[in-house]
Amino acid sequence: MTDKLTVSVLGTGIMGAAMARNLARAGHRVRVWNRSRDKAEPLAADGAHIAETPEEAVRGADVVLTMLYDGPATLDVMRRAAPGLRAGAAWAQCTTAGTEAIGELAEFADAHGLVFFDAPVLGTRAPAEAGQLTVLAAGPGAARDAVTPVFDAVGARTVWTGEDGSAGSATRLKLVANSWVLAATAATGEALALAKGLGVDPRDFFGLIAGGPLDMGYLHAKAALVLEDRLSPASFAVTTAEKDARLIVRAGQRHGVRLDVAEAAAERFGRAAALGHGNEDMAAAYFASFGEGEHPSP
Repeated sequence: MTDKLTVSVLGTGIMGAAMARNLARAGHRVRVWNRSRDKAEPLAADGAHIAETPEEAVRGADVVLTMLYDGPATLDVMRRAAPGLRAGAAWAQCTTAGTEAIGELAEFADAHGLVFFDAPVLGTRAPAEAGQLTVLAAGPGAARDAVTPVFDAVGARTVWTGEDGSAGSATRLKLVANSWVLAATAATGEALALAKGLGVDPRDFFGLIAGGPLDMGYLHAKAALVLEDRLSPASFAVTTAEKDARLIVRAGQRHGVRLDVAEAAAERFGRAAALGHGNEDMAAAYFASFGEGEHPSP
């Protein structure tokens, strides 16, 4: 197969738009569709074709890449795309869809003759824009050449987790990784909120842990977004973080694992969204520590 492919990107939000742009820059023929067309239109300047419908976007594509909100949204869009799908095309399902949805998506792929790759990505806005995502992927080894140029265009590395996309091994690894990311994000917000409540300068906290095992770059990166009021545009939105946290909790429940921190994080993200911070960076979970109408600066 030629390295220059026709790639359809369904979903051009924060992540999907960046991935589509990098695919176009790599020389692939890119077709994009988004439920809100205004989020897709800027990609025309990068050479992408803006499709009116999912069916139009996928017609004749070598690879279909989905980066939609969740599993049900992905299945709905793929059903709408079905008349345009080409048997034998590869489907790189990059949405964090959760363990329950992967089986349904794989069944759809099988019914339509698609080669299914479970391929969620690790990273946020900046690495997505730089083409430096980590792709977690599972799919048949014999067909990987079909998606390797796509993964190389959007990511710095690909971590293969298995031969069967329907088994969800890539999604399971992504949920474990996200459980740590979301817990660290929630803990960062709570530490800043407690510092605010107790009258402690956050810089004293950072100085206390500097260089030790409790120090971490992620803490400083997320805290800076709050402290410097840089929560928009989001690298990873509060509403998406809540969705992922709830997927993590459900996955744990299905496998007999109680995840108290993930459940509490989901509630914090939900409260932050209810307070009007849903479209801000997930670091805005900080505000969940305060009441309605309160927007305290740290």
